[in-house]
Amino acid sequence: MADLARGCRSLFIFGESGMLALRRDIDFLEDKAKAIRCHIIEMLGAAGSGHPGGSLSSADILATLYFAIMKHDPSNPDWSERDRFMLSKGHACPVLYAALAETGYFEVSVLKTLRKFGSILQGHPSSKLCPGVEVSSGSLGQGLSVATGMALGARLCDRDTRVYALLGCGEIQEGQIWEAAMAAPYFKLDNLCAIIDNNGLQIDGRMEDIMDSRPHAAKWRAFNWNVIELDGHDIAALLDSFDQAAAHKGAPTMIIANTIKGKGVSFMEDKVGWHGKAPDEELVRQALAELSCTAT
Repeated sequence: MADLARGCRSLFIFGESGMLALRRDIDFLEDKAKAIRCHIIEMLGAAGSGHPGGSLSSADILATLYFAIMKHDPSNPDWSERDRFMLSKGHACPVLYAALAETGYFEVSVLKTLRKFGSILQGHPSSKLCPGVEVSSGSLGQGLSVATGMALGARLCDRDTRVYALLGCGEIQEGQIWEAAMAAPYFKLDNLCAIIDNNGLQIDGRMEDIMDSRPHAAKWRAFNWNVIELDGHDIAALLDSFDQAAAHKGAPTMIIANTIKGKGVSFMEDKVGWHGKAPDEELVRQALAELSCTAT
């Protein structure tokens, strides 16, 4: 027990905090999701490289989590009682950076330094550089294991902390995902909620043409997860699903969020070519106009 106590002190050594005021009204959250999408386009245009498709598809998910669900404090990123977010599909970091900027972890102007030398916003998120990033990520398949460890650690240390992990639908082809899928229900980690950004595309094409991992819901239920499937762009449904996950006891929850890659930008929607390609100046203008963005 002494070893456990020492471990808990090393994990949770930080002081108290006043958390971000959360809001659940749909119009507000939709506006935040739009702002996140606008930032994604602007920062990728400025960088000239990056991953728009899977960032845009998950904007509604992150807007809901960061503004309505998770307890966190941008003025004190290391607050011990904070909820944790793990971006397992680290290449989609523009959506995370935009959410962090919108909630006040750093100035919005920093977003346009994405992928620049010396920037805190690298092409994959670094916890050593960027406030609000819990764990550096990018090597696909590892994030659910990390989140499982976070959730187990919080429970062992008697912390009222929830852990959220966002996975890509292509990423769940990785074997390590299924090791964590077995472990989390075994330890009854009901403080863990994973979300699949199920946009159906990965870098090489349609998921079913690379390695079809369907049926998703049946697989996760077979691994003893509480499973919720929904429209990942329906914020009311997302709010309800996160509430259901928090109320469910004895098992982790997997939310299968059916999304559209490149959501919000007509020429990017459901196009595999926009997995990892930045728009040029003209296409940035077109995308921002479609999203009804205001200049930042």
